[in-house]
Amino acid sequence: MPQQNQQQTETTQQVSLSDKNKLGVIAKAPTKPQRVTAFDRWLLRKMSALIGHPPFVASLWDGVEYMHQTELLPVGHLKFKDRGALYWLLMDPELHFGDLYSTGRLEVEGDLLQFLEIAYDFMGRNLPNNLFNKIVKAWMNRPRVNSLSGSKNNIHHHYDIGNKFYELWLDKEAIQYTCAYFPDPDMSIEDAQIAKLHHVCRKLQLKPGDTVVEAGCGWGGLARFMAKHYGVNVKAYNISHEQIVFARSKALQEGLADKVEYIEDDYRNIKGEFDVFVSVGMLEHVGNNRYKDLGKVVDRCLKPDGRGLVHSIGRNFSMPMNAWIEKRIFPGAYPPSIKEMMDIFEPFDFAIQDVENLRLHYSKTLEHWWQRYEENLDAIREDFDEAFVRAWRLYLVGSIAAFNMSELQLFQIVFTRARRNDLPWSRAHLYTQG
Repeated sequence: MPQQNQQQTETTQQVSLSDKNKLGVIAKAPTKPQRVTAFDRWLLRKMSALIGHPPFVASLWDGVEYMHQTELLPVGHLKFKDRGALYWLLMDPELHFGDLYSTGRLEVEGDLLQFLEIAYDFMGRNLPNNLFNKIVKAWMNRPRVNSLSGSKNNIHHHYDIGNKFYELWLDKEAIQYTCAYFPDPDMSIEDAQIAKLHHVCRKLQLKPGDTVVEAGCGWGGLARFMAKHYGVNVKAYNISHEQIVFARSKALQEGLADKVEYIEDDYRNIKGEFDVFVSVGMLEHVGNNRYKDLGKVVDRCLKPDGRGLVHSIGRNFSMPMNAWIEKRIFPGAYPPSIKEMMDIFEPFDFAIQDVENLRLHYSKTLEHWWQRYEENLDAIREDFDEAFVRAWRLYLVGSIAAFNMSELQLFQIVFTRARRNDLPWSRAHLYTQG
């Protein structure tokens, strides 16, 4: 009996953001009351000035409100719970805002999405010329190492936290954790994800008997969809153990095990030759100094008449991932510009056939995820502590704001070998049903 109780305690123990991410001193709010000083108020005013006096009401831990005189109506109330929260935010707002919000040392009252959109706008216009910010950005823009072992650790950090968690708020059919496609903005997330899968397959002009290799397959939904609806044979690579186990089980349930093979391995170890290469949502994890390595893999595995598609979050210009998201949510992540993505294609004479930006489609996708996340908070809190719950809310809402404000893009690039002439004369095939 004691053994049974011990096992039950272990299986129901919550995952703590503080333990998982080593929040350390930021997680420790002061236990004694603090007196607000004139210096504290001066720092609050200087912080407002640094980012151009956004229309936020701010208050320190004594509750006294401050807002710079402006014609703009306030869009939120930022509450500092202690002196350390004020100091941490001043040292590095991009990194520490997320930690302070997650641990409850910083509160935002009002519309969180609108607050973050205004913050992106004001910080984007006022911080780039700040010398300290330039130094921080230069360090953050260093190449991501993303070695074989490093990549596995990064993926484990984000994806191996339990399939149950993701199933609570992703679409119920394809279980896609990538941008959906909304030909009709009023579509459900389930229908929009199916539309995305068809959109990708049509861009690749899949036909029965094609051999396809997928680099980074998530829970395997695209591979199963291609096999079931387009009659192709797929080898899908992924280094997330939990996702691979899930994908193999689903393929067996759906009678597709003879058409789809899920391989728990890194994309760099892809073997064989294929008619089609596809990667949806993996490039963000490759590292901005590894694109030529990925291009070598594609060049090695793609047949002379092959074609491919890369789908990735990106930027309009070279810039690192938000510091907090990279540190706490997506370690090793980097959203490339199209110029940077060309390092995959140019050295190997691949010809770009189509480029599409689905930025607002990703914003709408995230809106659906956020709504379902909030609807399932009770179930999420059974497995995760409150800091984790708040962190993932901020991640989802902050991502909506980033796409709405064009801080992030979503690129789909279709490519072939250079001398292929059997190309479609229009894009009509992308919008043909059936």
